[in-house]
Amino acid sequence: MGIKLYKPTTNGRRNASVNDYAEITHRHKNRPVKSLTQRLKKTGGRNHHGVTTSWWRGGGNKRLYRIIDFKRKTEGQANVLEIQYDPNRSCHIALIEYTSGAAKGQKAYILAPVKLKAGDVVESGEKVEPQIGNAMPLASIPLGLDIHNIEMAPGQGGKLVRTAGGVARLMARDGKYAVIMLPSGEMRQVHVRCRATIGQLGNLDHQNVNLGKAGRKRHMGRRPHVRGKAMNPVAHPLGGGEGRSNGGRHHCSAWGTLADGGRTRKPKKASNKRILRRRMTVRYGIAKLKHKK
Repeated sequence: MGIKLYKPTTNGRRNASVNDYAEITHRHKNRPVKSLTQRLKKTGGRNHHGVTTSWWRGGGNKRLYRIIDFKRKTEGQANVLEIQYDPNRSCHIALIEYTSGAAKGQKAYILAPVKLKAGDVVESGEKVEPQIGNAMPLASIPLGLDIHNIEMAPGQGGKLVRTAGGVARLMARDGKYAVIMLPSGEMRQVHVRCRATIGQLGNLDHQNVNLGKAGRKRHMGRRPHVRGKAMNPVAHPLGGGEGRSNGGRHHCSAWGTLADGGRTRKPKKASNKRILRRRMTVRYGIAKLKHKK
């Protein structure tokens, strides 16, 4: 796990860096299991009407989607065969093979936490040891442990904390709900029957990689992103003006939603009532106050 720097032989190499993939097993012949992959169709950010609904997408390298076991409902021991690279997510994935129970001999992909390596044993169940890579209900996890891949509803599959370096902490339990602190600082109640996996997700240096040139972003399927203040006034609230203007208002989207603290969540969403402390509360208050002025 680390960052590799190149000599500045060209302008694109000058500030570029890459992940050394030290955690990957057999990284020169790291091929996915065919039965655990499926074709990934590209949309270019367009819906079934052909209308662009997600901007700045298109192109990029072909990718096979790795089917990840987010639910971890298969109980029993499993051996970790390999740590593999996944082009569809920022963290690495682990290929496991079950050695006991009804699923003996079956293989699956799970998210790979820090310090998990080939040859380790992972388990899933209510009464397993709270070791790295093991999945269990929040009711069985000791308080204060680092967790990831957290369900929001029992049996739904992990929805929270799935990115590289992601880690949440189990803070308390009150009746049928557990309190967890998410990486954003948000405090949230989650039902104690929801499952989570022990440990912090790997590939910690993902955020420190510098792409160095636009071409590497195009390989990821991301097209050029035009600034709002560089547009015409009919295309964006920050557009227009004489010379290089700064828009004259707070940063916002093309439809006027504040970029720094504007509310984006639906007010009647069921999970809102389980939030004990919101993320970025102070920044939202300041942005709202300035917007009113």
